[in-house]
Amino acid sequence: MGKLTQAELHAIKEKAESYRADMTAFLRAIVRNPGESAEEAAHVETIRREMEKVGFDEVKVDPQGNVMGFIGSGETLIAFDGHIDTVGIGNRDNWSFDPYEGYENETEIGGRGVSDQLGGTVSAVYAAKIMKELGLLDKKYRIMVVGTVQEEDCDGLCWEYICKEDKIRPEFVISSEPTDGGLYRGQRGRMEIRIDVKGVSCHGSAPERGDNAIYKMADILQDIRALNNNGDAESTEIKGLVKMLNPKFNPEWKEARFLGRGTVTASQIFYTSPSRCAVADSCAVSLDRRMTVGETWESCLEEIRQLPAVKKYGEDVKVSMYNYDRPSYTGLVYPIECYFPTWVIPEDHPVCTAAVAAYHDLFGEKRIGAEAVRAEREVRPLLDKWTFSTNGVSIMGRNGIPVLGFGPGAEAQAHAPNEITWKQDLVTCAAFYAALPSYYEK
Repeated sequence: MGKLTQAELHAIKEKAESYRADMTAFLRAIVRNPGESAEEAAHVETIRREMEKVGFDEVKVDPQGNVMGFIGSGETLIAFDGHIDTVGIGNRDNWSFDPYEGYENETEIGGRGVSDQLGGTVSAVYAAKIMKELGLLDKKYRIMVVGTVQEEDCDGLCWEYICKEDKIRPEFVISSEPTDGGLYRGQRGRMEIRIDVKGVSCHGSAPERGDNAIYKMADILQDIRALNNNGDAESTEIKGLVKMLNPKFNPEWKEARFLGRGTVTASQIFYTSPSRCAVADSCAVSLDRRMTVGETWESCLEEIRQLPAVKKYGEDVKVSMYNYDRPSYTGLVYPIECYFPTWVIPEDHPVCTAAVAAYHDLFGEKRIGAEAVRAEREVRPLLDKWTFSTNGVSIMGRNGIPVLGFGPGAEAQAHAPNEITWKQDLVTCAAFYAALPSYYEK
């Protein structure tokens, strides 16, 4: 299929608008139950029932707990991903309304997870309904809407399972994470690094008899800070991560500049000591490492190992990567390294060009949104990237399946108290999702 006619586009937008109230009710029904990582069972059941209600051809829940709905019979599978777990509510005193009962007014819906990112799943479910009702799927395409689990704990774990164990590999995936009305073609990656330092304890009254692990770690942390903050001049001993934006150090510097430089920061610190009157005999830190294009888990670990202070303390220092092995709500354990690769698709990728063409035909050349956010969205580029991490780290980063992001809500609402989304975004995304397959050509 090629581009849609104006009459077909109008019919899609009209259908999406007609389901505004249904989508609002569906979203509020999901939010009503808490659904943090590994506790998503109620969310899955709510989504499963809605998929069956609106007429999906097949609905199933895989052993990990991901809920999947399918429409169409074509050979080319297009997937719409939305993680259905949320973070907790934090300090309840910071909320001006019940985060699970939520609220709605004429334009907004409030509640934990409405932007991050239950609204995207809602729009995708109703987009599939629209495609079926308007006959937009010929024998070429099959649509999969998947509500994925444990993303907040371990982004991408769900898609590792879907690709490796369910043996499902779509032609491409649309991530329905919030994009503030933009089309997002990439994100920085991240990894969770641990540094362990050994020491020798002794009585605190004679510290020279021991080997203080905390002091060793203090030296290492100074080098970590330098790695994040320094420039990349030839004379700089510890060249900063900004070097990856420099053609001299990174052949992929153009896309690195698009996504932004990597960062590293100490996020946690631990120690052991016989008492408060003793020298510490071990110290460990967690590092949050954000990666741009051209950086890998191997290069990031080696970068830490080559820091002067790390080399100075030799075998007393261990640099490693964390692992994740928390059971899903079904009890399934699927261990994985805490490495979440950078990914980006080119502007001229067929998925990207199809999405831009569909968006332009439906809505014009600027981002749109509810009146409250329209002005701030319009000045931002339509084609952009996420600041945070998504399931794209597995879909594209580990498995090479193209991903493009377009989802209701705002990044700034993610993990924040008094989280809201906009009803207009649900409608806009449902229309876009319904139109997109008609614009895609291999």
